[in-house]
Amino acid sequence: MKVRSIAAPAMRCVLALFVFLLPFAAAFAQDVYTHDQRIPSALISSLFGVFGIGILICYVYMALAVQTIATKTNTENAWLAWIPVVNIILLLNIAKKPVWWFILFLIPLVNIIIAILVWMGVAEARKKPNWWGILLIIPVVGIIVPGYLAWSD
Repeated sequence: MKVRSIAAPAMRCVLALFVFLLPFAAAFAQDVYTHDQRIPSALISSLFGVFGIGILICYVYMALAVQTIATKTNTENAWLAWIPVVNIILLLNIAKKPVWWFILFLIPLVNIIIAILVWMGVAEARKKPNWWGILLIIPVVGIIVPGYLAWSD
């Protein structure tokens, strides 16, 4: 009976990774003889611009969704959805949870559980199954859930 070593497959993986990444090494190397420094700064600023526009689109989408949910559940001050921190208090009012839960949003891992509980309450306020709040932790579906709760019949 032969004993197989795990060193050979591991070495093959490392070698394959090295061969695959070798052409990309030039992209990460620093060139001291570059005469035109505007290209990297233009690339970085355009990336910040794209990410900034993406964040702005996500913010407007969530604010519209929360405002629509507040309007449909007859919650006062639906316009509070547009104020970044106060919209959490609006969500607590929609879900009929105590306002002091806002403090729990400041605790790193507890805030995930509290957010799920709050969105479960929001789903119940919209007369949807409360498991829609649990779907918030699934990456792509979590973006769709507020829109579904806001604009579905």
